[in-house]
Amino acid sequence: MHVAGRIEDYALIGDMQTAALVCRDGTADWLCLPRFDSPAVFAGLLGTEEHGFWRLGPAHGAGAEPPAADRRSYRGDSLVLESEWDTPRGTVRVTDFMPPRDGAPQLVRIVEGVTGRVQMRSALRMRFSYGRVVPWVHKVDGRTVAVAGPDSVWLDTSAETYGKDLTTYADFTVSPGERIAFTISWEASHRQPPALPEPEAALEATEDFWREWVEHCTYHGPYREAVVRSLITLKALTYAPTGGIVAAPTTSLPEEIGGVRNWDYRFTWLRDAAITLSSLLRTGYREEARAWREWLLRAVAGDPDNLQIMYGIAGERELGESELDWLPGYEGSQPVRVGNGAAHQLQLDVYGEVTEALHLAHMTGLSRNDYASLLQLKLIRYLETHWDQPDEGIWEVRGPRRHFVHSKVMAWVAVDRTIKLIESGDADGPIDKWRDLRDEIHRDVCEKGYDAERNTFTQSYGSKELDASLLLIPQMGFLPPDDKRVVGTIEAIQRELSTEDGFVLRYPTTGDDAGVDGLAGDEGAFLACSFWLADDLAMIGRVDEARELFERLLALRNDLGLLAEEWDPRLQRQVGNFPQAFSHVPLIDTALRLTASGAYGG
Repeated sequence: MHVAGRIEDYALIGDMQTAALVCRDGTADWLCLPRFDSPAVFAGLLGTEEHGFWRLGPAHGAGAEPPAADRRSYRGDSLVLESEWDTPRGTVRVTDFMPPRDGAPQLVRIVEGVTGRVQMRSALRMRFSYGRVVPWVHKVDGRTVAVAGPDSVWLDTSAETYGKDLTTYADFTVSPGERIAFTISWEASHRQPPALPEPEAALEATEDFWREWVEHCTYHGPYREAVVRSLITLKALTYAPTGGIVAAPTTSLPEEIGGVRNWDYRFTWLRDAAITLSSLLRTGYREEARAWREWLLRAVAGDPDNLQIMYGIAGERELGESELDWLPGYEGSQPVRVGNGAAHQLQLDVYGEVTEALHLAHMTGLSRNDYASLLQLKLIRYLETHWDQPDEGIWEVRGPRRHFVHSKVMAWVAVDRTIKLIESGDADGPIDKWRDLRDEIHRDVCEKGYDAERNTFTQSYGSKELDASLLLIPQMGFLPPDDKRVVGTIEAIQRELSTEDGFVLRYPTTGDDAGVDGLAGDEGAFLACSFWLADDLAMIGRVDEARELFERLLALRNDLGLLAEEWDPRLQRQVGNFPQAFSHVPLIDTALRLTASGAYGG
């Protein structure tokens, strides 16, 4: 009997259109087909075995937990996962991957005997619509197909299969050098069956794809292993047909085990996508930047007055939030949500992040796009009359709107970068008027968002609370790193928002009572904020402290180099959706800063 593992027990495999999570015991517990945001075929991660899974590993006794692999790793710089089990009768390897595709999505699993003769079992239980629908499973021309409504999933293998307890099994033995492949392929149920897979050719093509992609990386510093794995993860979170980037491939992995802070992250947040783009550009990946810029222009469609903070991966606007009450949730964390009601919030900081990304693309020589420049000007015209409004802010609070300091700082960034665009001669606009606007926003923040008694900026105007997003003030160039207000803010956050481990909380949560975010409960240390702190420490000259914090953050990654959204300092485990772009991006950025400063050991 398999139960979902810890979040860090999972490996990511994907084809840049969707992704699967595979546990240490060889169980795929999460897979949405055919897209990241499609209903899951395997939803065991958020429920039980009844909600869909695919286990492939050494046979084990009835009722016993399947054994965890003794070793696992990605094959080189790729997204090809290898897991090995040492059993009393020999050693076996399973290679899992999803080939980058033009046609049907495939999950391929190749069993290889290494030593001895090992008895193996494949147990495939497909449940469509997030575990709610039991499909009709039958044979067609020797292939096993599961059909329900618009979906069909085809299983192809040379192993003999049989059905029992609404599950498809294969029991077989492998000897040294023997290879047996299993492939599932999705196709719309009204269309012709997908082509027969070619697992070995697909494996070679997948390895070639990743090897060639990684060769474009321009970072060759001391943290290359961590940076490259993070870049591969970000690439895997990119929806190749459109260039949209999902925040994570999962929904409702909790920010607090057993709590209610469970959200669907399988969408494209402008903020997350913009900072992801920045990291890709800084490490040599201009094609992804171009594709994202095209996605942005299509999604926004020249209408900044109706700019959303997030969109579907093809630019969809309607992301209605609902709850799946038949799923008990990850370790009992309910509700399980799909869709995201925050899509229509007002978050003024998004204008700054998008403009900063467009500015960086322009500065790194991405070919000029006149429509992108036009969009940038439209964004500023919107901010002219809206920057001084309260909003929900970067953390998508579900409490009352406030004048969040970070939102105002990012509005300043939007104006500042657009002024630079005009100064470069690549756009025309009322530059003197916008210089005055830039000065006005700056003055407003420094007067209303700064607590002179404590020498720190605050979360919002008139508030005494702190917020880790204030760490971005020097990184965005709003004030120089050596400004006493910046140093004071960094030290205040270290003092008031750090855990015993030295990691950083986003802002104070209030336990049982709903606080600024309108939600009950607590959450873990937000990993992006902890990387921001390391960045800031390096910027103010405390480079040894920055490096020490950065390397402790690297140690939180799982054995495959992957990070969730948060770290629970009490339970000492990863929490939140996984893997999380918003954690891997600042890892890359901090590595680049520490490398540039020479702040690394060895």
